[in-house]
Amino acid sequence: MRDSAYVPQHRRIEQVLRERITGLRPGDRLPSDAQLVAEFQVSRMTARNAMQRLADEGLVARQPGRGSFVAERATHRRTDRLMTFSREMERQGQVPTSRLLARAIRPSTRAEAADLGLTPGTPVIEVRRVRLADGDPIAIETAILIRSCAPSVMSADLEHGSLHDAVARGGLTLASGTGSIGAAVATAADARLLDLRRGDPLLVERRVIVDLQGRPVEATESRYAGARYALEVSFEVDDDGRAPSPSLE
Repeated sequence: MRDSAYVPQHRRIEQVLRERITGLRPGDRLPSDAQLVAEFQVSRMTARNAMQRLADEGLVARQPGRGSFVAERATHRRTDRLMTFSREMERQGQVPTSRLLARAIRPSTRAEAADLGLTPGTPVIEVRRVRLADGDPIAIETAILIRSCAPSVMSADLEHGSLHDAVARGGLTLASGTGSIGAAVATAADARLLDLRRGDPLLVERRVIVDLQGRPVEATESRYAGARYALEVSFEVDDDGRAPSPSLE
């Protein structure tokens, strides 16, 4: 296993650029790939990949022939790309924090084991937090992770830091996933934690994330206050195989 303090070079560049972007305005110019190569002593490919990841998250606008610029802040998250809650709030110009409700290693339930491809009862890590933006509660997040994440996740600062960054420090790379989005109403516990009224609408997102080898690493449920969060959806219209109607002459 990698040293828990190890941070890949492209991640290090991303972290530095994210910090810089918080102090800049949309449209401000960012360093070129060549400037990043000189500053961080990395290959051009590493520098380009770091900047492209930020562009994929919507933080950076890359304009061919002109350079890279701070992107306009988006108000909603796209459903076809998952970024961490911390990155998402930073992109919107808000300060992300969390209130840690639970962090423990315990036996998996039957449903959790099915999500993660485990035998029921296999030890997993449960991390339960209230996610806040500028101090306002946005979501209750319950993440279930495989046991191999324990060395980095159990010692990480999960009130001010990113769970996914902790997973990465443990040597696992989260690559893709599947999920579902539904609606629910706030229970008494939801209402207390999210400063809502019982019965208020919630947006509920459930997802399973896998690593580069396709192995499940994380199964998470996020319960968002419906009035404080939205997802942006892109789609194509299905014509159901119908050909255009012939014109009448």
